[in-house]
Amino acid sequence: MFLTLFAAVNLLSIQNLSVGFSQKDSVHEAVSGLNLDLQEAEILGLVGESGSGKSVTAMSITRLLASNAKYHNGKIRYRHNGNLVNLLELKEEEIRHFRGRIISIIFQEPLSALNPLLTCGYQVAEALLTHKLCTKADVKEKVCYWLSKVGISEPDRIYKSYPHQLSGGQLQRVLIALALCCNPKIVIADEPTTALDVSIQKKILDLLLELKKEFNLSIIFISHDLGVIQYLCDKVIVLRNGKKLEEGTTKEIFSNPKNVYTKGLLYSRPSLHTKLRKLPTVQDFELNESYSSWKDDTNIINSTEQLRKNEILSQSNKLLEVKNLSIEYVTAKNWLGRPSSILTAVNNVSFSIYPSEVLGLVGESGSGKSSLGKAIVGLTEIKSGNIFYNNIDLTTLSKTNWRPLRKEIQIIFQDPYSSLNPRKSILSSLTEPMLVHNMYKNSKDRKERAIELLELVGLQAEHLERYPHQFSGGQRQRICVARALSLNPKFIVCDESVSALDVSIQAQVLNLLIELKNKLGLSLLFITHDLSVVNFIADRVIVLKNGSIVEEGLPYQIIQTPKSEYTKGLIEAVV
Repeated sequence: MFLTLFAAVNLLSIQNLSVGFSQKDSVHEAVSGLNLDLQEAEILGLVGESGSGKSVTAMSITRLLASNAKYHNGKIRYRHNGNLVNLLELKEEEIRHFRGRIISIIFQEPLSALNPLLTCGYQVAEALLTHKLCTKADVKEKVCYWLSKVGISEPDRIYKSYPHQLSGGQLQRVLIALALCCNPKIVIADEPTTALDVSIQKKILDLLLELKKEFNLSIIFISHDLGVIQYLCDKVIVLRNGKKLEEGTTKEIFSNPKNVYTKGLLYSRPSLHTKLRKLPTVQDFELNESYSSWKDDTNIINSTEQLRKNEILSQSNKLLEVKNLSIEYVTAKNWLGRPSSILTAVNNVSFSIYPSEVLGLVGESGSGKSSLGKAIVGLTEIKSGNIFYNNIDLTTLSKTNWRPLRKEIQIIFQDPYSSLNPRKSILSSLTEPMLVHNMYKNSKDRKERAIELLELVGLQAEHLERYPHQFSGGQRQRICVARALSLNPKFIVCDESVSALDVSIQAQVLNLLIELKNKLGLSLLFITHDLSVVNFIADRVIVLKNGSIVEEGLPYQIIQTPKSEYTKGLIEAVV
């Protein structure tokens, strides 16, 4: 188990790793023959599509995979106190010493990673006490130190707060504090900035760089966002179907990619400054298409065309109209149960959406984007204002009268982990809406439609009988997109619906939404923190700050000539 240290300088070394998952009568090979090395104070980026083996590789290091995982081959060696330790050979009680104390993880989804019934302070304290790094008497002081270290301005309040009381950015900082409080040597960051807006994302990335320098950390950073990888990492490994396709320094990979798949990942990203009619995908580059062919004038929508299209759209009847909408939440009550503190999430907002139009809604966490989207589909109570859909005031409808409209108005939620029922198969999740609304003659027709929807979003028929926990985050989000499309809606609220997708699948889904918009006259309220995505998909853009509209215009107007300092800050934060 323990080997004498040889002349290598690697802190961690994975050699010929193969991991599979038992599924009924077969074994799915998730990682095959993988080799990688991590040096001290190095940030290694793992890039690849959903299901490429990124998270499986990371979870293998601390042996946190599901019970049906099988390590068929390989070694994971960590340099510990002058010896090389094969982590795969350690007993459960031995590997616990490494988890959190020596190798820690910043998980992808804070709300899933943190216990909703325990305060944030308690959960950070638990890690310190488990590894006997402090006493109960001084644990609060130690926790507050780490909370302030990761940029939380009110550590005492956050210490006593529950996860649901914090914003996405605050939760991610709590997870970073939890990962770092035991002074580990290696931190595995599994998509830690996926759901964050651009300004918070940049702060988190800068924080990781600062902490790496201060504590001499080695970081394995998993992401599908190539802009983040380029900004943060020293070295990059590209994975596909559990195999390593390419490895090199960040500069080498981004300036001169060798593999066709890598080129596809790089060039599938939407551009912040060029609006294309259609995004290239990995499959396009595998057919030997060049990137230059996608940047010719026939595939670019210039500012003149954007203006002309906006004029045509504005002459048609409004599909959706929001008038003077305000939404408030009670954040505290007095001893009589009456509200003592109220948060105004949306403040007197008005806008319209026309048939076959995509309205982009951007802003930081807590700006009111999701509250606005949920109010439109009747999932949040409003304080005042009106929401008209085809001249029907949705705010006055009873649940019975709302039901027929559910078929026409759909939402794709931000979090794919909590928006799919863990007890239902994907087939059941996709066909249930069709059954509720009496669509198709029988279950056979509904199943055929479900297969068609899965293929539309880049999945296969074989996935129908699986359950949500058997998919990666990006794959679950594709299933959510397919479910929203199952009823052939006319209007969809897309609440960060592509933020969890890797760039290639993101390009496929965005192209699909544009195609449906053009074919079926589909209208979208597209909520996102990614301004590059907004530039590609949106016909108009609204910028929201603290529940109020600060700017509105066409994509090129907002990005090239922003009027407010707030919008300028959002654009400058794009990495």
